Amino acid sequence: MAIKISDKALDHVVNEMVDVVENSKDEIFNISEEARKEHEHLVRELKLTKEKVLRHIQNGDQLEERVRFSRKRLAEVSKYFEKYSEDEIREVYENTHLMQTKLAILRQEEKSLREKRDELERRLIGLSHTINRAENLAGKIAVILNYLQDDFRQVNEMIENAKEKQEFGLKIIEAQEEERRKLSREIHDGPAQMLANMLLRSEILERTIKKGTHEQAIEEIRSVRTMVRSSLYEVRRIIYDLRPMALDDLGLIPTIRKYVESISEYHSITINFNVIGEEKRLNQKYEIALFRLMQESIQNALKHSEASLIQVKLEIRREDLTLIVKDEGKGFDQNEKSDKSFGLIGMRERVEMLEGELNIKSAIGKGTSVIIKVPYSPS
Repeated sequence: MAIKISDKALDHVVNEMVDVVENSKDEIFNISEEARKEHEHLVRELKLTKEKVLRHIQNGDQLEERVRFSRKRLAEVSKYFEKYSEDEIREVYENTHLMQTKLAILRQEEKSLREKRDELERRLIGLSHTINRAENLAGKIAVILNYLQDDFRQVNEMIENAKEKQEFGLKIIEAQEEERRKLSREIHDGPAQMLANMLLRSEILERTIKKGTHEQAIEEIRSVRTMVRSSLYEVRRIIYDLRPMALDDLGLIPTIRKYVESISEYHSITINFNVIGEEKRLNQKYEIALFRLMQESIQNALKHSEASLIQVKLEIRREDLTLIVKDEGKGFDQNEKSDKSFGLIGMRERVEMLEGELNIKSAIGKGTSVIIKVPYSPS
């Protein structure tokens, strides 16, 4: 027996759900904003505390030097006391005792400031986790809102099965939101954070030039140069993740070579790339898919394997293509490994779109091999 639901009743249910979800989204946004404000306040307080710690260290070192000199003077006076008057001996002793007392107080203050600095850093880490969780939850709610608010009437005519329609729509929207969140986080944690650090280091450099030595200024300039180089690499990496321009201009093989060289240099790891067969341009859909599969496999190896060597091999035959990414890392137990990660799901989907096979072989202490084989037709 078919159950009929009126359009008005369905619209009422959807509107109620939208209201609830929107209110939840607003509450999460408020939590996130409060956490951000507290985070910014703690960042400023941490900066001031670090400056105080630095001043205490410098003042303590200077006072410690004066105490050593005064103790030497006291030892000299005590040894040749017949050469000095009682007042001179008393003055040297009192000055030494006073400076030692000041030094003890200064070191205790320095210890307290260090503890405060460490506590602030721990609080910042906790707030960062809260902000990340709030953003992640807000992204999921945005997916639900988009799905509820979109007009799926035309999709209903194309997809008869309601379950397939729901999974299809949610999957597309969630993938978009995930990519936006990932890109936003990478820019925030990469170039944006490095630019903020460079601004702070430029202030330190300015103070060093005014008060410090020539060698200290040169060291700070080298540090800023390193940050600029790292920031440039992060920007290029993000561009590569979006779409490597060399893939369109040069093709798959030169692009993989360039990517492998860049990753190898940045992470100080050996990555070998070998090609078997004719080095030629492939159909665009194969070049894009194989590059993304290689990229995801290398990133997984860098994150999880702790390997010192990664081997990439591409075999080009007349009727099929084979990509192998093998590392000599710690490996994992495949019986306990979950295959529900977003990256692995994306890899399997790309391989299935090409009607190919994806096999992952791994064992604890014996590394991991990712083997991808797809049928190939140039047309």
